[in-house]
Amino acid sequence: MVEKTLRENRNSFVVISHDRAFLTALTRATLWIDRGAVRRLEQGFGGFEAWRDKTWEEEDDQRHKLNRKIKAEARWAVEGISARRKRNQGRVRALGELRAERASQINRQSTAAMAFDSGQKSGAKVIEAKNLDLAFGSLEILKDFSLTVQRKDRVAIVGPNGVGKTTLIKTLLGEQAPDSGSVKLGTNLQIAVFDQSRSKLDLNLSLWEALTSDPTMAVSGSSDQIMVRGTPKHVVGYLKEFLFADEQMRAPVRSLSGGEKARLLLARLMAQESNLLILDEPTNDLDIETLDLLQDVLGDYDGTVLLVSHDRDFLDRVATTTIALEEGGKATVYAGGWSDYQTQKPNIEQAITAKQAAKQKTNKSKADAVVQPAISFTEKYRLEALPAEIEQIESEISQLEDFLGQPNMFTDHLIKFQKATDVLLERHTALASAEAEWIKLEEKAGG
Repeated sequence: MVEKTLRENRNSFVVISHDRAFLTALTRATLWIDRGAVRRLEQGFGGFEAWRDKTWEEEDDQRHKLNRKIKAEARWAVEGISARRKRNQGRVRALGELRAERASQINRQSTAAMAFDSGQKSGAKVIEAKNLDLAFGSLEILKDFSLTVQRKDRVAIVGPNGVGKTTLIKTLLGEQAPDSGSVKLGTNLQIAVFDQSRSKLDLNLSLWEALTSDPTMAVSGSSDQIMVRGTPKHVVGYLKEFLFADEQMRAPVRSLSGGEKARLLLARLMAQESNLLILDEPTNDLDIETLDLLQDVLGDYDGTVLLVSHDRDFLDRVATTTIALEEGGKATVYAGGWSDYQTQKPNIEQAITAKQAAKQKTNKSKADAVVQPAISFTEKYRLEALPAEIEQIESEISQLEDFLGQPNMFTDHLIKFQKATDVLLERHTALASAEAEWIKLEEKAGG
C-alpha cells in the first residue's frame, strides 16, 4: 500500500528503510552514510551494492599501495638516513606524513561473526501436517491445509499483518492445537526460535547478564563464561563478535537500538545447537551488511528453516518454498521465494478457479436436471479416454512435486528447479482443463 502510494506520488521524498526490494522499486538516487561521511549515488538502490563493493575495493587497493609505500620509505630511513641526514630531512617528514595519513583512515565496521551449528541431523521428514482447520470465533486462520516439510527446506510464510503467520508456525510446532487435522513432528528435532516480539530479552538486564543468566548458555560455577555450541567462551569475547563495544557490556538491554537488540537475539540463538530454526521477522532493524551475512549463514545451515518476513529481497535469497496466507483461512504453497510466488500465483489461481467452476457447474446441472443434447461418437470416445489422461497428468504432477521437494534442489540445481516449476504449472492448468472437459461431456452423456 505504501509502496503503491509513493510510486504514484509525483513529489520528491526521502525514504529510510532496510527493505531492499522497497528501496529498489522507489528510489532514483542513493545517500550512503559511511563512517561519518555522506556519499551520493545518482542511481536508485538497485545499483547500491555494486557501487559499495567497488568503493570498498578501491579503498582496499589504495590502503595496500599506501602500506607498501610506507614500508619502502621506512626501509630507506633505516638503511640510508645517517649518510644523507642533511639532504633528506624532507623525505623523512614525508614518511611521517604518510604514517599520519594511514592513522587518519577510519576502518570500515566489521560484520558480526555469525554462524549456526546444526548439531545432530533430524529425520528426513521434519513436519507433516494434514487437513488442518483452525479458527478463533468467526476468524478463520486455516482451512483444510496440508504441508510436508523435509530436512534442509527453507519455508517462508507470507501474508498481511494479522492473517495468522505466527499462529501457523505455532500450529506446525504443536504449540497450538488445530480444531481438526493432525501435525506430526519428525525425530531428533532441536528447535531454536527467534521471535519478533523480542520477548526473550529482559530489558532490565545488562548485555552480560542477558547471556550468563540464560540457563541454556550458562556455565556452572562461572559468571563470565557461556557455552557456545558446546564450547565454553568468555561472554565479552563472544559479544564483541557481534560488534558490541566494551562500554556496552554492563549497559541495560533497554539502551540498545532495534538493530542491536536483533543482534543480541541472534547471538543467543547462534550459541545453541539446532536443526530446526524458527525465524519470526528476523530482518527487522538489521542493517544491509548484517542481512547479507545472515542470508549467507542460512545458506550454509545444514538444518531446516521456517521463516516469517516482509522483506521480499531476503525471501528471494533464502526461501525454497513460500506459503501465502490470505483471509478466510486460505493458504497456498508455492515453490521458491517471493518472486517465484508472484509469478506462479495467477496460473495456480486460474487452475483452482477452473476446478471450482467445474464443480459448481456439476452441482447446478444435477440440481436443474437439464436435458442435454445427445453425445456424438467423437465426444463419446473422448469421454472414455479422459479418465486415463487425467490419471496420467496427476501422476506427472506427483512426480514433479517429489522432484521439486528434494533437499537442496532450489539452491544446487536452480535451472532444473525453474524448468520443473514451469512444467508443474502447465500440468496443473492441463489437469483443470481436462477435468472441466470430462465434467462437460459426462453431463451431456447423462442427459
